[in-house]
Amino acid sequence: MTKKLRVLLIVEQCNPEWASVPLVGFRFFDEISKLVEVTLVTHERNQDAIEKLKLPVEIVYIPESALSKRYYKFISKLVYKAKAIWPLYHTLTYPLYEEFNESVYQKFKDRILSGEFDLVHALTPMMPRYPYKVIKACQNTPFMLGPVNGGVPFPDGFKETAKKEFANLNFLRAVGRAVIPGYAETYQKASRVLAGSTYTLNLVQEMFNLPKEKLSLFYENGILSSLVESAKPKFPKTEDQPINLLFAGRLVPYKCADLVIDAIAQLEAPVRQRIRLTIVGDGSERENLEKQVQSLDLNSQVHFSGWVKQEDVFSYYQEADIFCFPSVREFGGAVVLEAMACGLPCIVVNHGGIGEYVTEGTGFKIDPISRAFVLQALTDKIRLLIENDKLRGDMSVNAIARIREFTWEQKAKQIVQLYREMLTKQQFIKLPPFDEEIVIENTEVANSSEAL
Repeated sequence: MTKKLRVLLIVEQCNPEWASVPLVGFRFFDEISKLVEVTLVTHERNQDAIEKLKLPVEIVYIPESALSKRYYKFISKLVYKAKAIWPLYHTLTYPLYEEFNESVYQKFKDRILSGEFDLVHALTPMMPRYPYKVIKACQNTPFMLGPVNGGVPFPDGFKETAKKEFANLNFLRAVGRAVIPGYAETYQKASRVLAGSTYTLNLVQEMFNLPKEKLSLFYENGILSSLVESAKPKFPKTEDQPINLLFAGRLVPYKCADLVIDAIAQLEAPVRQRIRLTIVGDGSERENLEKQVQSLDLNSQVHFSGWVKQEDVFSYYQEADIFCFPSVREFGGAVVLEAMACGLPCIVVNHGGIGEYVTEGTGFKIDPISRAFVLQALTDKIRLLIENDKLRGDMSVNAIARIREFTWEQKAKQIVQLYREMLTKQQFIKLPPFDEEIVIENTEVANSSEAL
């Protein structure tokens, strides 16, 4: 029987009961641990949720000091008093991450130096702004970082949206890079860096002058295999049946749910009357959006569901026919993958990660030239998909086929493929042949700026 690789997996945000980054971190860990021998190190805040699953894996939980707990409560009140100010939040929470970072180093440096692990993989935070001190102990052990994602600027045509999102505070990123110890060292000494979007890949390559062979484009979001296996293409509808549009996401300025509402208002009456738009999510813009719907006399066509549990969101995808998500600054955009997995043609803005998920055969990508340009293009694409049943059906079939590349099972296989390539090329250990269970068929792991 072939010996499994021994991997120290650092996933600070790893929680099966939470959404966004913590859930992504858990999905990666869960699938990777089925293919290699994993020791997981994560924050104690995730302990209750993970231990419910009784996983047969060594898991080390890093505790948080009493001072850090009080500090977190303080900055949460400060940052969320009116609305989330993300640049400020990420800056102020760095001390909390640094406590975790230092604790991981102290707890694992001797085990790494002794050669207990074949490889160290630091998976979260996914934002490319924090260092990992354990790289100092990886003298004879390869170190993988990522997928990191972020740093995507607002499009020039959306300066007003940028102001609403406090983009004027983004200079704090550069300040952080200049003063945080070990930041550049983490990237420069890493054996492999995974980037979650082409923009971020190019950003870190230029910022740290990294050779192309050290970088891989690797989208951080995925989809459950069970959802893909049960996916069914959307069937054509009769002319008297409504076409269900869906928007899902936080109701904040840069997600641009207001553009979907305005696009519906611009459509000719016969087309507009067929539409039913459901907006799933909540946030600071909800009141403004509700007033917008009322002023445009669209109350009978637009419904707000409010915040919905992660496990309940899929019922909305399954009821929908078209997914509209004109977010102008999206890093990962898991909702787009979820929509595609349910056979929905997607209309997105071609800026950041989501523009790389959607292809010509699965939906439409709109360049963010200006708000007026995006609004007109969004209106035109909605009209086209409503009037052309065949196109809508073909895109539904193609979306389901496309999403098979993004299952968590497949992504874990790709990660393990990269592990083995790193170990072989750097001659850290002599690897036996692949186990049959982790051979990747018809899949190429991208290097440099090529897509998966």
